[in-house]
Amino acid sequence: MILDAARAAASRLFSPEFRSVFLKTLGLTLLALLALWVGLESLLEWLAWPWLQTLFPGLPSWAGWLGGIIAGIVMAVGLALLIAPVTAIIAALFLDDIAEVVERTDYPNDRPGHAVPALHSLVLAIKFFGVVVLGNIVALLLLLVPGINIAAFFIVNGYLLGREFFEFAAMRFRPEAEAKALRRKYAGTVFLAGLVIALFLTVPLLNLLTPLFAAAMMVHLHKAVSARELV
Repeated sequence: MILDAARAAASRLFSPEFRSVFLKTLGLTLLALLALWVGLESLLEWLAWPWLQTLFPGLPSWAGWLGGIIAGIVMAVGLALLIAPVTAIIAALFLDDIAEVVERTDYPNDRPGHAVPALHSLVLAIKFFGVVVLGNIVALLLLLVPGINIAAFFIVNGYLLGREFFEFAAMRFRPEAEAKALRRKYAGTVFLAGLVIALFLTVPLLNLLTPLFAAAMMVHLHKAVSARELV
């Protein structure tokens, strides 16, 4: 079921039907990541460099060059950890567009879903953004613990991304409370699907399409779970 949903979502990423939403999600994701990069760079220049000059007065000129390299590595790690929450925000804006394409092309005979109210979906996405940021801070701290560092990244993002995207897809057909109950009932399946999304996140460049892939995959998974519920 999970592999079928993942294959179906991947096959749609570059299809003509997805072209419009593909360009919008990719463009906004790039803009958001660029803004985060500029913000992280400004924060480091504002806080870190003056602090180092105060702590170590008379630093040689090469220290600034070395500090720039270290700052670049820190920003790259920070940006990598923020990709997950950024995808959640972008998906909140375009989930219904993605779901409508999937439902229209792959399930033409089924009852179409209803868009989640924009304000409600934005509130949920902002709340989720905070949860994912905190979760990834914990995962970052666990990177210092040998043996569980990589596992921590996948467990945190697998759980949080699976939960978020599945509930968004389910709420097109169900009240929020019912969508959450369905996710809890199939918690193992949703978590494994979230691990697939987390794995997608680790692929450079391709991870920019995470909102598109995750939303389409969860639409397929919700359809499969709903069919099982009927049986």
